[in-house]
Amino acid sequence: MENRADRPRPASLADLFISFTLLALQGFGGVVAVVQRELVERKRWLTQEEFLEEWSVAQSMPGPNVVNLSMMIGARYFGLPGALAAMGGMLLIPLLVALGLASLYGEFSRYPQVAGALRGMAAVAAGLIAATGVKLAAALKSHPLPLPLTLGFALLGLIFMALLHLPMLATLIGIGGLSCVLTYRRLKP
Repeated sequence: MENRADRPRPASLADLFISFTLLALQGFGGVVAVVQRELVERKRWLTQEEFLEEWSVAQSMPGPNVVNLSMMIGARYFGLPGALAAMGGMLLIPLLVALGLASLYGEFSRYPQVAGALRGMAAVAAGLIAATGVKLAAALKSHPLPLPLTLGFALLGLIFMALLHLPMLATLIGIGGLSCVLTYRRLKP
């Protein structure tokens, strides 16, 4: 097993800021696929399991998931200054780009070609998210709970959210809480 101290890490706060700025600028329609590839596979700042754990926590916190994730990774290496540098990188330049694109959209939204292009981008974004989910599912093999039970929890979450339209917080507390208790019992010495 690779020691965490031997792994690459961000060299400085500027490295964090620039890295997350570049990640955010690549993530039109959903940046999680890009973040996973860059931080786990290319930069190797996190293992697949660490990414999955951090992503799970980021999703359970209020606010944009990937911004939460960037702050957690920044804090992991440089504390509060790292969290702020990573969040700034994730938000500052992309905000300016989004404002520019929003003003362009206001000018050209009446053209059917623009609407078609947006529908195409939404399909690509959905595909990227699905591909990331499949890629991250491989890390479930090392989870303490058996795979069928883990998949059952995922299916229950889908049913609660998509079919029964239960609030996300209730679903998260119910299914997430139960899975936390069962995992804790499995890990308990």
